[in-house]
Amino acid sequence: MIYRLLYNLLIHLGLPLALLALYKPKKGKPGFGKRWAEHLGRAPATGQEAPLWIHAVSVGETLAISPFIRALKAEQPSLPILLTTTTRTGAEQAARLGDLVVHRYAPLDYPWAVSAFLATFKPRALWVMETELWPNWLAACEARNLPVTILNARLSERSCQRYARFQGAFDALSRPLTHLLCQHQDDADRFHRLGIGRERLAVTGSIKFDIQFGDEVQARGRALRQQLGQARPVWIAASTHQGEDEQVLAAFDRVLKVHPSALLILVPRHPERFARVAELCAPYGCVRRTAGSAVGESDKIYLGDTMGELPLMLAAADLAFVGGSLVKIGGHNLLEPAALGKPCLTGPAYFNFSDITRQLVAQGGAAVVADADALGDKVNALLGDVGARRQMGEQARAVVLRNQGALARTLSHCLAALEND
Repeated sequence: MIYRLLYNLLIHLGLPLALLALYKPKKGKPGFGKRWAEHLGRAPATGQEAPLWIHAVSVGETLAISPFIRALKAEQPSLPILLTTTTRTGAEQAARLGDLVVHRYAPLDYPWAVSAFLATFKPRALWVMETELWPNWLAACEARNLPVTILNARLSERSCQRYARFQGAFDALSRPLTHLLCQHQDDADRFHRLGIGRERLAVTGSIKFDIQFGDEVQARGRALRQQLGQARPVWIAASTHQGEDEQVLAAFDRVLKVHPSALLILVPRHPERFARVAELCAPYGCVRRTAGSAVGESDKIYLGDTMGELPLMLAAADLAFVGGSLVKIGGHNLLEPAALGKPCLTGPAYFNFSDITRQLVAQGGAAVVADADALGDKVNALLGDVGARRQMGEQARAVVLRNQGALARTLSHCLAALEND
């Protein structure tokens, strides 16, 4: 109890900063509009009776959970699903699910906001994508006897040791958790070390591996490659962050010395940065995708300034560097390029996706580059060796295929939970 009192005191003191972080206008980034109050629990009712509440914090989690939701609705077509996200980009991705779900923004973790949200929607259960544990959410679910399931649960050794220093707080936090469906046995073992019984734990794998791209994505990728230049070398730097674009361009300078006809597809992670990155790229000859202009031989950069089209741009490239890893963001998921059979490169700061990255590196499907110079050198080597590219891409795709099946295992556990909880 003392932990929650201290926690609630701190978050209420920090409420102005939290609201400022969410709602401060940012150039090029759309706001929440009239829906801002949903973060405070003031969300309009859906008309659904006892919906299943599924939470996916942002775009990555929403992308990962979408195939699961489609599979769940195929099994339970009459099951009402309330899908929440915290971010606007997550909401945009949720909209792609159409009438399979009703979307609302998730309440911030204030007791009054959570209570208002639960009073409005009266969900039958809460399923959370990955280990997003909010004390007031969980306490409110426990008070209402709502089952809570964590999907794709993960717990690093570092986080496990941190929780162990505050065992009492972790016990209170984890008590409402009904089921934890873990990505790996190591994750389940760490949760067990912290006192969670084996009866609440299952190892289902990561549903992120159950990624599939249909013929349409491949066909659109081929069409885009034709527009960009079938004969010229093309590489992509995806999901780059502030301070990273400059490093990618420095690497590209090295590439152009060896492959002067090369084209870089550059896709910044956040849309509010599109204009600034376009300015950085202008000296190279930059065509923005939204412009719809033809790409000439003198154009060296194709700027992916749209949302939701990263897969087709990956499909059009010969190899992929995934950002957030030359700066201390923690990297982004390599599985999209891997599933498309592309050689994968990442910087050294990939700690948010360490398990996936290490598997790909161990099997020869990915490589870690230390800095911009190393990135340029590795891109040069791969662009100059078709056989090495093909082998690396095949190994990357093999890792994805070998790990698939988590979606079916997760769905089986969740359907049983719906019947028994």
